[in-house]
Amino acid sequence: MLKTQCTNPLLLKALSACGHGDKILLVDGNYPLAARSGDAEKIFLGVSRGLPTVPQVLAAIDSICAVEKVEAMVPEDGSFSEPLKECMEILSGLDAAPVGRWEFYDMACRPDVRVAISTGEDRTYACLLLTVGVA
Repeated sequence: MLKTQCTNPLLLKALSACGHGDKILLVDGNYPLAARSGDAEKIFLGVSRGLPTVPQVLAAIDSICAVEKVEAMVPEDGSFSEPLKECMEILSGLDAAPVGRWEFYDMACRPDVRVAISTGEDRTYACLLLTVGVA
């Protein structure tokens, strides 16, 4: 059995192909992953409404992958949702750059987004773009 928090073979394989500067799209279950993730490898992890959450998947990713930058989808008022606040606690020491919904959709379709992960998160505005750092 693996010792890392992340034990999903598809996720491990996809993350192992990422290098410094590549991006990982991690989104809630409301996000239109098929339409708004370009050519990224798509992984659908949602097993039921609310599971797994974005923070749970982020904790697993953080256990195996260095993150140097975070961009977060925010509503028009610029506020951070509760799941985003939880994510920033996991990534202590990093600040998230707020990005509006439509700009985030455009960013998520760029070629440097290598992996796109949909969760079962049912809370809205729980969408992140993570830039892979150097371990």
